[in-house]
Amino acid sequence: MDCRLRVCAGEEKRVGTRTVVVGHRPVSETDAYVAQKFCDNRIVSSKYTLWNFLPKNLFEQFRRIANFYFLIIFLVQVIVDTPTSPVTSGLPLFFVITVTAIKQGYEDWLRHRADNEVNKSNVFIVENAKQVQKESEKIKVGDIVEVKADETFPCDLIFLASSSPDGTCYVTTASLDGESNFKTHYAVRDTTVLCTDEAIDTLTATIECEQPQPDLYKSLGPENLLLKGATLKNTQKIYGVAVYTGMETKMALNYQGKSQKRSAVEKSINGFLIVYLCILLSKATVCTTLKYVWQSNPFNDEPWYNEKTKKEKETFKVLRMFTDFLSFMVLFNFIIPVSMYVTVEMQKFLGSFFISWDKEMYDEEIKEGALVNTSDLNEELGQVEYVFTDKTGTLTENSMEFIECCIDGHKYKDCISEVDGFSQTDGPLKYYGKSREELFLRALCLCHTVQIKEADQVDGLMGHPERKYTYISSSPDEIALVKGAEKYGFTFLGLENDFMKIRNQKNETEMYQLLHVLNFDPVRRRMSVIVRTTTGKLFLFCKGADSSIFPRVQQEEIQQTKVHVDRNAMDGYRTLCVAFKELTQKEYDKIDKQLNEAKMALQDREEKMAKVFEDTEADMHLIGATAVEDRLQEQLAETIEALHAAGMKVWVLTGDKMETAKSTCYACRLFQTSTELLELTARTVGVNFLMSDSKHVPCVPRSWTLTQEYGLIIDGATLSLILNPSQDSGSSNYKNIFLQICLKCAAVLCCRMAPLQKAQIVRMVKNTKGSPITLSVGDGANDVSMILEAHVGIGIKGKEGRQASRNSDYAVPKFKHLRKLLLAHGHLYYVRIAHLVQYFFYKNLCFILPQFLYQFFCGFSQQPLYDAAYLTMYNICFTSLPILAYSLLEQHINIDTLTSDPQLYMKVSDNAMLQWRPFLYWTFLGAFEGLVFFFGVYFLFQNSSLEDNGKVFGNWTFGTIVFTVLVFTVTLKLALDTRFWTWMNHFVIWGSLAFYVFFSFFWGGVIWPFLKQQRMYFVFTHMLTSVSTWLAIILLIFISLFPEILLIVLKSIKEKNHQVRNEVMYCCFATPADGDCQQCQAHHSHPAESLPCSLLAQRCWASQQHCTVTPAALHCHPSRVPAAACACPPSCSPSFPAAAAASPALGQHVVCCQPALTSCHWVSWP
Repeated sequence: MDCRLRVCAGEEKRVGTRTVVVGHRPVSETDAYVAQKFCDNRIVSSKYTLWNFLPKNLFEQFRRIANFYFLIIFLVQVIVDTPTSPVTSGLPLFFVITVTAIKQGYEDWLRHRADNEVNKSNVFIVENAKQVQKESEKIKVGDIVEVKADETFPCDLIFLASSSPDGTCYVTTASLDGESNFKTHYAVRDTTVLCTDEAIDTLTATIECEQPQPDLYKSLGPENLLLKGATLKNTQKIYGVAVYTGMETKMALNYQGKSQKRSAVEKSINGFLIVYLCILLSKATVCTTLKYVWQSNPFNDEPWYNEKTKKEKETFKVLRMFTDFLSFMVLFNFIIPVSMYVTVEMQKFLGSFFISWDKEMYDEEIKEGALVNTSDLNEELGQVEYVFTDKTGTLTENSMEFIECCIDGHKYKDCISEVDGFSQTDGPLKYYGKSREELFLRALCLCHTVQIKEADQVDGLMGHPERKYTYISSSPDEIALVKGAEKYGFTFLGLENDFMKIRNQKNETEMYQLLHVLNFDPVRRRMSVIVRTTTGKLFLFCKGADSSIFPRVQQEEIQQTKVHVDRNAMDGYRTLCVAFKELTQKEYDKIDKQLNEAKMALQDREEKMAKVFEDTEADMHLIGATAVEDRLQEQLAETIEALHAAGMKVWVLTGDKMETAKSTCYACRLFQTSTELLELTARTVGVNFLMSDSKHVPCVPRSWTLTQEYGLIIDGATLSLILNPSQDSGSSNYKNIFLQICLKCAAVLCCRMAPLQKAQIVRMVKNTKGSPITLSVGDGANDVSMILEAHVGIGIKGKEGRQASRNSDYAVPKFKHLRKLLLAHGHLYYVRIAHLVQYFFYKNLCFILPQFLYQFFCGFSQQPLYDAAYLTMYNICFTSLPILAYSLLEQHINIDTLTSDPQLYMKVSDNAMLQWRPFLYWTFLGAFEGLVFFFGVYFLFQNSSLEDNGKVFGNWTFGTIVFTVLVFTVTLKLALDTRFWTWMNHFVIWGSLAFYVFFSFFWGGVIWPFLKQQRMYFVFTHMLTSVSTWLAIILLIFISLFPEILLIVLKSIKEKNHQVRNEVMYCCFATPADGDCQQCQAHHSHPAESLPCSLLAQRCWASQQHCTVTPAALHCHPSRVPAAACACPPSCSPSFPAAAAASPALGQHVVCCQPALTSCHWVSWP
């Protein structure tokens, strides 16, 4: 069989084309054909190879400033005669580099293993009418590949033939976008009959297609292209020809590394490092200067017992000063905590497992829990100020249920009656009569991409208990509409050989030939089908958003349907409009020709297809509209209220209608009944206004009332004019005005948004003054742009695929899990890592300050205070594990308390624990303790004979005593800071101290006598034989920790007094029953408990807050001015009237409302 195929597998503008010879057989010997070289089918996702791992990894690690700094210090120690051994800085650096290299090497090994599993998998190639088994990596472009049921496509294939007689196959793209629903693909019409090995081997053809393009999302639509990574389902086998292989497949080209996100903690660390680097340079400069001042005395410069050599005398003084400066830099370099980086990385990596292991964030429905894709941002979860969320599938369940429909402006809501058809309408039908109803239901049964599958062949999909089949589709809306039509008597029976079968109300089967499907896309916001009836009539049925349907139908038909659409949208339902038009054969032939030409175009295919769709979907007749309910997720309102109480502003960015989104925002309490809404939409503003030079924004108050809560609603059209102003107008000023309005509003709703606009909004807020931390939440591929744009991206494992969760930093099953993720995990991670960073700088300052002071007593000779072993192991062994355990396990506040009291989140917001004030506190604390260590031991050594036998202690004993006090003090300081003790904390804290003592005995030659030649021989043992030394160590540890102990005691007393003052309140209130004034007892209640509304109203009033009551619950809102009373809004149930009562204690009046049996969650507590 000879043929030429022109197949276009993508929709972007082309950059050249490629010619693929099917089966490597040229069509004709006379054709001029130049063989092209294509890549093999190997997939490479790894970063390193065995040969380049070492140089490439070292290069990347030494790009980090701290690692490069310590490398320079190490080289200086090797080259220059420095007071300390190169081992002291080389070993910690080697430890950090090695641990990081092992971690990165292991991760890359996992990638290599995954690549090999794919590359070495077996596939079947058709050669010489026989099946040949090969490894996947050996597939070449042009090979004919056979794929069987439940196998994954090994490369991008053009679908040639199928075991199904109609040339179709069903595919799931779960590994690409997470969608488990089946998608239908169609074989090339010319090759459909070649469904055996012998027949397909007779094919002689060439395929002309575009060069590889990373257009994965757009290319999922083309019916002939089967993408690598997708899986064949419910089809025995298919044949396809390889057109893109290996790293040229669309899946490989679509993979891109996410931009590196840096947390605020990392930026703070860099700032602190600069300060400590300045301290280091200052110390080295001071010591170098004072050394030469001290040596200006000839006796000090060259004493009789240490005369200079000839070489030393001839050395230039400037060169000697420079080498001395480098020597002091080396001596004090441990003030820069290089080991902190590896500890921080280990804390983030190990800490991320606690999120994955959290059983409260495990969802039984999907059998999955939370997922951590990026552990570098754990602490950023505790700093969020703005939350941007999608609506459908994120705030809602994305589980659609057909509610009602309207036909020609008449509502139909109840089930069908066998005699009368629709049992209830709100008015008589006009023209077409009953046939108009049937036309509408036929449109619902025909205008979709739903497929029928046997129920036992599809797992986890919705089926009907009375039927043996299941509806499957990539959109839950379509399934809801088909089920809605079934409820009214029209049942879709499936697609067979291009014929759609439906069963009507009379139980008769109708057949419609499916001619064309004009697929849905987010730009058009509609889809259409062209079908032919058995009588030969041609119809186009179209469904879509009202904004895309209304301009394309007869204008006199709009108003009666628009009323129902607007009402349904205000009720929170998702609405779709349905239209049709009858085509003549001549019109259809023209459309068919234009569609085929556009599909086969290799240049500007997307624009040509859009033009044909636009021309085809015109001059239609509106039939009616549907209303589908998307239920809110459980605990949604409580979660949003908690985020608000925690100081976060929640913005909803959605593509839905304003009325639908607005209703959802009220239902989830994003907008309160008392919220004053400001609208900036095309309806309220008008394009002409935005393009003018007006200086004021409409619908915005000229002065903001401090006690009033505002909400903003804006649509995509207005936002486009604001964010992308024309150059020749004065509208560029609107962006700043709009931003000021947004920042003053408690909540913002952006509707009719395109995916790019969502990212623009996030970027705009992220780049405002102060750089607030932003978080984006979404569940679909259209949310990926804003997820990647925000500081932290959260993916919801929803029903719109897994593109959002794959591209996010964290993924959770439900929106409600954000509450614990942010308020508990985020809060704790931030507190832990902030303490870790401050503690590292503190303990290194304690470590080096005595070394600096020691130079004043040794003639600035660069004599080290500590032994080289102690210098090397201080950060690696003696003090590393306790702070690591603390940063993983510490809970300064109980997790349940953090979750139930959102206001605790604000205490650590705005990077509160890593500001300059706490940094200076830790720095002064380290300086104070360093002074105590050195001068305490110095005064002890005023009498250098510390033993009864009069033996004199030397400088190594002096340094060892200082070091012992240092290790015990910094470790016990961490013990004082620990609030949540586990066996692991006890083990590492007391174990580290025990290890230090053991090592000192070992290094001193007591346990290992072969070490007796070195300078620390028996130093530690002799030191402990002195009672004075024991007393000095204990006393100095106590003096060093005394300020910290005193601070803890004072803070505890203050918190206890504050708690008593808040718990004991006497108030008077009246009950609806008798109206008498009763005195409350002292309440010792947990802030998060549920309380009767009347009592909670009194608490609101006593704390000078404004109290509002709704039929569902009562909430307290902080007020900037004292509230004279707790006022009942009109929404309070009239059967429970407000009651006034006098308070003898405060001499005020309070008006409160008590709905029946309503307990209210305590939101705000002073």
